[in-house]
Amino acid sequence: MIEITKNILRFRDEDGKPMLDKILDVAGQKGTGRWSAIAAMDESDPLTLITEAVYARLLSALYTEREKASGLYPEPVELGENLFVEEIRQALYASKLISYAQGFSLIRRASEHYGWQLDYGTIAQIWRKGCIIRSVFLQKITDAYRKNPELENLLFDGFFRSKIQAALPSWRKVVAEGALSGVALPAMSAALSYFDGLRNLHSAANLIQAQRDYFGAHTYERTDHDRGIFFHTNWTGEGGNTVSGIYNA
Repeated sequence: MIEITKNILRFRDEDGKPMLDKILDVAGQKGTGRWSAIAAMDESDPLTLITEAVYARLLSALYTEREKASGLYPEPVELGENLFVEEIRQALYASKLISYAQGFSLIRRASEHYGWQLDYGTIAQIWRKGCIIRSVFLQKITDAYRKNPELENLLFDGFFRSKIQAALPSWRKVVAEGALSGVALPAMSAALSYFDGLRNLHSAANLIQAQRDYFGAHTYERTDHDRGIFFHTNWTGEGGNTVSGIYNA
């Protein structure tokens, strides 16, 4: 994809102007991304990067709304003033690593769910000959699963860990510059949010659980008790001890 993107950016129309600038920015889709997002929901796996890419395509199709919004909220785009090409390359590289980590995470969960017993290392090798996915570091994915067939997430492998750590400063800077300049970077931002969400031992989900218990008596687990034991709090003093039952999608 990066190779063909390079060729697209260089291509000129008959008048010598970039062909890309003459293509309407309304993206179509055949359904692969949407199906992947649905499968991720079914397996409760956070496939945020691909899902955000699907949403970005859906947003692009709202052409008339975008025309109106651009007039109501004009904002100068200055992305790149404080960035170097190498920083953008590092941010893209890190986001690609996250994309593969998420993809193989979903494959692993589906394999466990359906009893497929997939060989993830071999899958990566097959993809090296693909028409879209041909990344050199697919061999690194194969190596990771050869070393540890039970690897839960590619980000736990030494190669991925070293590359993410090296790219992290540039990655954060590019995403921040995009936000400050009003340039949408949905997939790259989603990748960084996933990484930060995964590496944070303590998240805000405890507040979510408290809110669910407060308004719906959905119960919660406690840090000072074993997993699998659920509690309910009578937050207002008037709710009583009735709970709605435990359910998780």
